[in-house]
Amino acid sequence: MTDANSSNAPVGSRFDPFGDALDAEAARAVLAGACSGADDGEIFFERRRSEALSFDDGRLAAANYDASEGFGLRVVRGEAVGYAHSPEISLAALKRAGDAAALAARGGGGSLAGGPTATNNRPYGDADPIAEANFAVKAELLRELDGWARALDPRIVQVSASMAGGLQEIEILRPDGAHIRDARPMTRCSVSVIVEENGRRETGSAGGGGRRGYGDVVTGDDLKTMAKEALRVALVNLEAQEAPAGVFEVALGPGWCGVLLHEAVGHGLEGDFNRKKTSAFAGLMGEMVASKGVTVVDDGVIADARGSLAIDDEGTAAQRNVLIEDGKLVGYMQDRQNARLMGVTPTGNGRRQSYAHAPMPRMTNTFMLGGDANPEEIVATIKDGVYAVKFGGGQVDITSGKFVFNCTEAYRVKNGKKLHPIKGMTLVGDGPSALRQVRIIGNDSELDPGIGMCGKRGQSVPVTVGQPTMLIDGLTIGGRGA
Repeated sequence: MTDANSSNAPVGSRFDPFGDALDAEAARAVLAGACSGADDGEIFFERRRSEALSFDDGRLAAANYDASEGFGLRVVRGEAVGYAHSPEISLAALKRAGDAAALAARGGGGSLAGGPTATNNRPYGDADPIAEANFAVKAELLRELDGWARALDPRIVQVSASMAGGLQEIEILRPDGAHIRDARPMTRCSVSVIVEENGRRETGSAGGGGRRGYGDVVTGDDLKTMAKEALRVALVNLEAQEAPAGVFEVALGPGWCGVLLHEAVGHGLEGDFNRKKTSAFAGLMGEMVASKGVTVVDDGVIADARGSLAIDDEGTAAQRNVLIEDGKLVGYMQDRQNARLMGVTPTGNGRRQSYAHAPMPRMTNTFMLGGDANPEEIVATIKDGVYAVKFGGGQVDITSGKFVFNCTEAYRVKNGKKLHPIKGMTLVGDGPSALRQVRIIGNDSELDPGIGMCGKRGQSVPVTVGQPTMLIDGLTIGGRGA
C-alpha cells in the first residue's frame, strides 16, 4: 500500500497542484518565509469532485455535479492562527496568502514543531464513485427503485431516494519539507417513504454509505434493502401512540443511537474545549466520569468507515484513541495546536471541511464498546420505561453537556414487555450524568450504516457513531401520552 506520507500519491489520487503556475520549491520557500518565527504551519491543497442525484415523487428532482480546488495556508504561533485561502493555485496567490497568514506570527520567537510521523495505513481503497457509472445509469436506477418500492405496499404514497458520491484529493506541504498526499472516496445513499392509512400519514427512512465506491448500490441491492427498512419504520410509526412524559428507564438500541454519545459526550472530549476549560470534562483526566464498564473510543482507521482517514488534515496519521476506559477519562482528541499547548501528542483528529477552513479537533468514528449482556434481556429488565431505537435531530450545550434529542423510532415498555410504538418522544438530560447512570451494557456494539455528519463552528465533516444496546436509569422523556 502506498505510503500516505510519501510524495507518491495513492493510486486513486491524480491531483497535482504543481505545474506552470506553481513550482513545488517555490511553494516551500513561501511557506518557510511565512512560518519564520512560528510554531507550526502548512499549505493544504485540495481538489474535490462530487455528484448528487435525487428522485422524488416519481421524477428526477435534481442531478448535480461540482468540482473545486484550491489551497489554504496556515501559520500558527501560540494560540494565534493566521489562515488565508484561495481557489487560485498560483505563486502569486500563494505569496498573498503567506503575507496575510504570517501576521499571526509577527514578533517571531517560536520554535517550529516537528512534523508528523509517516504511515502506510490507508483504511479505504482507490474507488472513484463518480467514475463507476454515468448520470443516466444512476438516474434510471433511482427510477426503477421508485416503482419497485411502491409495489412493496399499497399504503405507500410517496418515495424519495438519493445517491451522492465524490472523491477528495489532498496534498499537504509542511515547512519541514514533508510532502503528504491522500485520496478519499465517499458515498451516501438514502431512501424515504410516506405511507397513508385511514387518513393518517407517517414517514420512514433509511440510508448508508462510507469511504468506498457505490458497490452493490449500482446493482440496486443496497437501495432495495434501504427501501424495505424505510417501509418498516413508516409502518411502525402508523401504529405509534403519544410518548409519555416524565423520568423513566431508557434502553438505547445499537448503532445509530450512538449519535447521542457523539453529541452529548464526544464533543466534550475534544482538545480545544478542554484546553479552554469550556467542556464539562475539563480537568477530569484520570477521574471516573462514567459507570464502570463504559469504554468510549474514537477510531479513525476502521476500514471503509465514513469517518476514517489515512491522515488527518494536518498530515498526522489517524489512529485508535481510547477516551474513556472502564468509566475513567483517559484521553482527549487532539489536533497539533491544542496538543502542543497542552503538552501532549497529536492524536490524528485535526480536521477541516475544505481548503477554505482551518483545522480543529474533531471526531472520526466514535463509539462505545460492548459489554456482556444479552440485548433482549436488557429490555426485559425494564419495569416502566421506553426502548429507543433511532434518533433524529438534537441540540447539545458543550459546556454543560445538556442535550435534547428527538426519537424517530421508540417503544413503550412495561414489566419487560414492549407494548406499542410511541411518537413525539424527546430525550432530555446531560452527557456526564447519563454516562454515570448506565446500568447495563449489551454485547452487540455496532456502528451506524454510514450516514453521519458532524457540525462544529460552521464546519461539517463526515463521521461515524456507534454503541451497543444499553440501559440508562432516570432519563427525562418529553411527550404528551401516559
